[in-house]
Amino acid sequence: MDQNKEMSAQESLSLITETLNSNRKEITRRSGRYYLLWGTLLTVLSLIIYFLWKQTDSAAWNCLWFAMPVIGWIVERALRHRGEQNNVQNDVSRITGGIWVAFAIFACTVAAFTLAYSYVSDGALELGRTIRAMVSVASLTAEIVLLFGLAESACGVALKNWAMKIAGFVTGIGGLAIYYITGANEEQLFIFTFAGLVLVATGLIIKRQYK
Repeated sequence: MDQNKEMSAQESLSLITETLNSNRKEITRRSGRYYLLWGTLLTVLSLIIYFLWKQTDSAAWNCLWFAMPVIGWIVERALRHRGEQNNVQNDVSRITGGIWVAFAIFACTVAAFTLAYSYVSDGALELGRTIRAMVSVASLTAEIVLLFGLAESACGVALKNWAMKIAGFVTGIGGLAIYYITGANEEQLFIFTFAGLVLVATGLIIKRQYK
């Protein structure tokens, strides 16, 4: 009797493990198309803003970043209506979703504090304040891409996917390298171009893994 109970418990654990692995693979497979989507948007938009900033010598074009989540949300909705209605919802999907929510909160908080500090520094001359603001924005770009790489690697750990793990490290470390090379000017946008290309490459690898 005890042996039968033990076998039954082992079979139940095996079934649970198999189900989690199956759901993890399905979540990863679906992630491929969203990596392609957001990677493409990030790459194209960063190049457009870079070109406009370079031509007009105005950093105000960075306001176009606010269009990215709107465009991405519209395209995501369209993709879901084409066969993605039944999304997998389990502990793994909630963990990965929580990771990206945490990234968004940290990124927005860091951005708010960084920009606020750059404009309220005591005893700053207008020129000095402007220079500090430019440096702060460039530093902010590097900080956000580092947080982005960390979130991507954490998702790779949760989903047990080597492509995501490596892509996160490449994005974060590579973004920092570009920051130190380009400095505080429009060339800093190549950090996001680089991150977008890494996302696209990751999406292609995932689609190849689960085609």
